[in-house]
Amino acid sequence: MSSFIPTSVESILSRLTQHGYKAYLVGGCVRDYIAGIPPHDFDVTTSATPDKILAVFHDVKTVPTGISHGTVTVIMNNTSVEVTTFRCDGDYSDHRRPDSVTFSTEYRDDAARRDFTMNAIAYNNEEGIVDPFGGAEDIKQGIIRAVGDPYKRFDEDALRILRAVRFASVLGFEIESNTSNAIHELCHLLSGVSAERISSELTKLLCGKNVVKVLTEYSDVISTVIPEITPMIGFCQHNPHHIYDVWEHTVHTVDSIKPVPYLRLAALFHDVGKPSTFSIQADGLGHFYGHSAAGCTIAEGIIKRLKLPNDIRDKVLTIIRYHDLQIPAEKSSVMKFMRRHGSDALTDLIEMFKADNLALSPEFHSRQQHYDRLAEFMQEILNEDACFSIKHLAVNGNDLIALGVKEGKQIGTLLNLLLDKVIASQLPNSRDALLEYVATHLNGESR
Repeated sequence: MSSFIPTSVESILSRLTQHGYKAYLVGGCVRDYIAGIPPHDFDVTTSATPDKILAVFHDVKTVPTGISHGTVTVIMNNTSVEVTTFRCDGDYSDHRRPDSVTFSTEYRDDAARRDFTMNAIAYNNEEGIVDPFGGAEDIKQGIIRAVGDPYKRFDEDALRILRAVRFASVLGFEIESNTSNAIHELCHLLSGVSAERISSELTKLLCGKNVVKVLTEYSDVISTVIPEITPMIGFCQHNPHHIYDVWEHTVHTVDSIKPVPYLRLAALFHDVGKPSTFSIQADGLGHFYGHSAAGCTIAEGIIKRLKLPNDIRDKVLTIIRYHDLQIPAEKSSVMKFMRRHGSDALTDLIEMFKADNLALSPEFHSRQQHYDRLAEFMQEILNEDACFSIKHLAVNGNDLIALGVKEGKQIGTLLNLLLDKVIASQLPNSRDALLEYVATHLNGESR
């Protein structure tokens, strides 16, 4: 098993052991290795107190990352490893961090304060697996189980609730019944968790392979951190296009789109505006006129609250704004959209079209062919290096100025006019033809 440990991490373990301290790999790296997932983050726990850790590694760079809680970051061969003293935690008055910690000399004390059995497994080369709470068997059985009393674990640190459902989604594990019951009963505690922590866990959860089951069974957890989705849950659409309510449709759309964070977020929010725009029309069917615009407003507020990056916000809102747009399967229509928003935006939107369609009634799934055709036209345009933006025109602003066009607004107006003509195939994208058209246009205006 030691072959999975990087040399620098092995050196840290060995040096602590040589100085007479117990030292183990712990947490995610051990869990992932047992689960057959390549480990990437390596954490070390030890009986050495922080001052002793600093003494042992006096000749290499160290950072007192969280020294009051026993953590020192050791940087060896350009690899940063958090080395933390075995500890017992005091009370958690803020449901997030212990008010105090007490250092211990036994790993079991440290393991007893951890969140889930699969994360309480330790390893070193001398002792092998150290597993005081049966985490290895839970990994084998695909079970997420709290260490000890789940109510106590979640009351200590509410983020563990979201971590549990994130692990269930990403690993495809089941949450043990007592742990699950505690999650449902205590999920209201998540309201006190920071936005940054929530957004980090949420985006990982959304990209998990078991996302449908998790979003369905733990919608109460999701609606605690994103209250705006609450009206979607159980909201009947009263329309033959839909076999699911708004939330179920959303869940299946999330599952059908590529597991890229901003795409999954867009899928999660694409119909968030539906409940507020619902109406029954004379045809007796449910309609949601203006739900895309309403959804953009709601989603923008969620994204701002979750403190997601601006580039994520812009991509998500563009997808939501146009997810209901009907683009004819014509090259000129595709080119017009690319002109306004670019090829990347259209690629994302086609992904959304297809995922949204797959979450409708099966008799409407044939529309996938239409979206495939849009993608083919887009690729043809890109392969041909066709002109779909001003930067692709064979002339630029300087060329127009040389013809006598005054600098300022008229330059942009003429360039956009030329682009419209080229896209509509009314003019070829050649320098001579475009300049001749501009000259004629200017002569006409001067008469």
